[in-house]
Amino acid sequence: MAVIVKYVVERNGEEKMTFTSKSEADAYDKMLDMADEMFTLLSESELFEDEAKQEELSLFLAQKREEVLIALGAKKKAAPKKKVAKPEAVAEQPQDDAA
Repeated sequence: MAVIVKYVVERNGEEKMTFTSKSEADAYDKMLDMADEMFTLLSESELFEDEAKQEELSLFLAQKREEVLIALGAKKKAAPKKKVAKPEAVAEQPQDDAA
């Protein structure tokens, strides 16, 4: 019989997601915390009267955390990695020893 460790993220007594690593579970839990905070912020606005839309948007923004931070200027966009050119093999030419 195998023993399997599972990490369960639970909110208000409801199981949200199950993970096999603690770090993934913690990251998901943190994302849900951010979504909760975004929902609170969005509920202060009169832009969205539909609570389901507020929840959907807050979850989307939390999932796109890095892009949101870049858009707000709180984080710089990562510079694209430069490709390192591989030196081309130089064909060896026979040398004339007729000197």
